[in-house]
Amino acid sequence: MKFKQKLLVASLVLGFSQMAVAADPIKIGVSGPFTGGSAPMGVSMRDGVKLAVAEINAKGGVLGRSLLLIERDDEAKNERGVQIAQELINKEKVAATVGYINTGVALASQRFYQEAKIPVMNNVATGSIVTRQFADQPENYIFRNAANDQIQSHMIVEEAVTRRNFKKVAILADSTNYGQLGREDLEKALDKKGLKAVVVEKYNIKDVDMTAQLLKAKQAGAEVVLTYGIGPELAQIANGMEKLGWKVPMIGSWTLAMGNFIDNAGKNGNGTRMPQTFIQDASTPKRKAFIDAYVATYKPSGGRMPSAVSAAQGYDSIYLLAAAFKQAGGTDGPKVRAALENLTEKVEGAVTTYDKPFSKTDHEAITADLTVFGEVKDGKVVQAK
Repeated sequence: MKFKQKLLVASLVLGFSQMAVAADPIKIGVSGPFTGGSAPMGVSMRDGVKLAVAEINAKGGVLGRSLLLIERDDEAKNERGVQIAQELINKEKVAATVGYINTGVALASQRFYQEAKIPVMNNVATGSIVTRQFADQPENYIFRNAANDQIQSHMIVEEAVTRRNFKKVAILADSTNYGQLGREDLEKALDKKGLKAVVVEKYNIKDVDMTAQLLKAKQAGAEVVLTYGIGPELAQIANGMEKLGWKVPMIGSWTLAMGNFIDNAGKNGNGTRMPQTFIQDASTPKRKAFIDAYVATYKPSGGRMPSAVSAAQGYDSIYLLAAAFKQAGGTDGPKVRAALENLTEKVEGAVTTYDKPFSKTDHEAITADLTVFGEVKDGKVVQAK
C-alpha cells in the first residue's frame, strides 16, 4: 500500500474513531431510594428524570449525544449512597448525578463528587446545609433545585404563628439527619418570633406508636403540631391523634404530601398543610403537559403521583443539566459547574422557568416566592387557601 493510501486509511480510521467518541452517550447518575419508606419520593423523582431524558433524546439529545441514565437504589442508607457514588464516579464515569432524597445520604455521598469535580444536582433533599457543605472551597460542585429547610421552616412557622395565631407549638421530628436538621431550623424560626416549642419530641423510622410523644404535646397544651419526617411515620402521628381523641392541626415540611402519608392517614390527614414547589394541578400549559405525560407513562394509582414535588423537581433537574452541558460545550466537570453558575439560557421546567437560577455563591435554584402551601383534601394535595 502506498504511503498516501496508508495516510488516507489512517485518517479515515481516526475520523471514525472521533465520531464514535463524539457519539458516546452522556452518562448521568440517578441515586435515590426506590424501595422502603422513602420510595414514593425516590421513584417519583426517577420517573420525572426519565421523562425529561426521553424528551431530550427524542429531539436529538445534547450536542449530538444522547443522555443515558445510570440508576441506583440507595435504599435511604448513608453507607449504600457512599458505595453508589464511588461506583458511578469510578466505574460508570458519569458526567453528573441527580437525585438524593435523604439529607443524610446526600451529606455522606456527595463529597466524592466534590473531590472528583463532578456536579451533583440535588433535586429532592432539603437539608439547609446540603449545598453549603463545601461552600468554603474555591469551587463548589453541589447544586439544588428543591426548597431548602430554611425556606420551609420559615413558611411553617409563619403559617402556624403569624397567620393562624397559635402560640403553643409542639415539634415532632424523626431521628434522621433530615428530621433533626429540620427541627433545628424550626426552633430557629420560632426563636425569631420570640417563641419556644412547649414540647420537642423525637421518633425513629418505622415507629408505629406515637402515643407517648403525642400525650406530652397534649398535656403541654399544644395548639398545633409541627413535623419533620417522612410519610409512614407522619401518618402514625395523624392516626395517633385520632386514637387519643385529640385533634389539632398538623403543619410540616413538604413530605406531608407523600402518597404513603395521604393513604395511610386517610381522613385523619385532611387539613394537613405543607410547603410545596409543585402541586399536581394543570395550572400552566407546561405543567399540564408534564402531568399528562407522567400519568400516561407510569399510570399511577388513581392518577395521583406518589410524590408530585419529587417528580417535577427530578424532571427539571435534567433540563438544567442539559442546558449546562450545552453551554459548556461538553461534559468537563469544571466547565459544567461554571455554566450552571451562569446559565445564559432560560430553562422552562415544570416547577418554574429558571432564569439564572444559580450563581458562584448561591447554588439554590428555588426561592421562597416559588413555594406555596399545599393542603391534604380527600386523598390528594390541593393549594391551600
